[in-house]
Amino acid sequence: MLEFAEFSISALLIITLNILLAITIIFLERRDPTSTWAWILVLFFLPLAGFILYLLLGRQLRKKHLFRWAGRQDIGIDQLIDYQITAIANDTFEYRNPQIEKYDEMIFMHLRNNDAVLTQDNAVRIYHDGVDKFEALLTDIKHAKDHIHIQYYIFKLDQLGSRIYRALIKKAQQGVKVRILYDEMGSRTTKRRHFKDLIIAGGEIEIFFPSILPLINPRMNYRNHRKIVVIDGKIGYTGGFNVGDEYLGLKERFGYWRDTHLRIEGSAVHPLQTRFLLDWNQATSHREIHYANRYFPIIPRKGTVSMQIVSSGPDSNWEQIKNGYLKMINMAKRYVYIQSPYFIPDQSFMDAIRIASLSGIDVRIMIPNKPDHMFVYWATYSYVGQLLEAGAKIYHYDRGFIHAKMIVVDDEVCTVGTANIDLRSFKLNFEINAFIYDRSISHRLAELFEQDMLDCSELTHELYKKRSLVIKMKESISRLLSPIL
Repeated sequence: MLEFAEFSISALLIITLNILLAITIIFLERRDPTSTWAWILVLFFLPLAGFILYLLLGRQLRKKHLFRWAGRQDIGIDQLIDYQITAIANDTFEYRNPQIEKYDEMIFMHLRNNDAVLTQDNAVRIYHDGVDKFEALLTDIKHAKDHIHIQYYIFKLDQLGSRIYRALIKKAQQGVKVRILYDEMGSRTTKRRHFKDLIIAGGEIEIFFPSILPLINPRMNYRNHRKIVVIDGKIGYTGGFNVGDEYLGLKERFGYWRDTHLRIEGSAVHPLQTRFLLDWNQATSHREIHYANRYFPIIPRKGTVSMQIVSSGPDSNWEQIKNGYLKMINMAKRYVYIQSPYFIPDQSFMDAIRIASLSGIDVRIMIPNKPDHMFVYWATYSYVGQLLEAGAKIYHYDRGFIHAKMIVVDDEVCTVGTANIDLRSFKLNFEINAFIYDRSISHRLAELFEQDMLDCSELTHELYKKRSLVIKMKESISRLLSPIL
């Protein structure tokens, strides 16, 4: 009888906590309705486990003073942003390539809401194979003279990571300042102690949102998914590749790894550098980076590519990268090509794709044919299946695993970066994308997409309708969980 009474008290306590938590989610946190309902379902169907999951994954991030850097004033970025905003608003901005003027609303949106300066003097090299990308990176590391700033969501010290690590130790021993920033959750097997030799050589290591205790991280749901490398303030890298052997196609589970990454020379390197410094200073407690000319050297004009470096995250007032995606899709006249390993869009994105397709725009979406996360895979399957009815074309990449995050529209505008087409990238992760206004780069990305189609099987509406009852059940469960995946 006593045991029953103790059980009743415990059950009542759990129910009370769940009710209080549900009230908090509904009335105080002001989430979107789909996320609210998803968490309420978790709380009431998994009372104790749901409560623990919410503490680890569901709590919203406090935005105040998350990223601070006084150097913004020193590099004059605020003055440049004000000038560009005023000039575009007054129709007096000088576009070196007049063809991109049609995208001035999109450029203005990124400027005003994300401080994303438009640079027009860049040279861009596209990498879609990991071996080529990392060989180029190692060559640039070898020739570094002043500093090397590296930020990855995943940094493994396996075969590839160890090779990069040895190159960095060598440069640190030569007097080059080496800094590495990695995400705690993405790099779960990597520990600060693994970088002992680099630290001895003068390098510095920081971890984004580290755990308080082993396996306990109340901010684990907020991941720094950015990939940034800046060398001497003159060369920048960003895109989808992390550091690990799988990104070279060396893991049997995934096979060939298809991704997209950019090597940038030109003024766009400065916004990449600024983003790295902001993220570094947030992560460090005693090694903040202050402004110095060495980090923002004068860069001779390297090319004619125009671009904006756009960041987003749970600290943002707006889902800026998603808004850029939507603006591109809404402006399409001929085609929209999308590559994303995860396709779990919100309603606004689904509506944009559906409207474009119903309007006669050639919409093509490429997703993996092998999952790395099962629930995400089947949720993706359900969403693309819905778009088939509107006339969109869906392609399964069969050669290996496609990890590219790329959208290209009309051979005129494109974006490459770290943000997937899912709620996590739109709302929870810290992401970075390059939005590029250039016909040659856009055309090249469209060519690569069409080459990838040769390694794909098309998912037609007829094939999708023939899926089994088991697959339909997997889709339904996964889609129900999609707001919190």
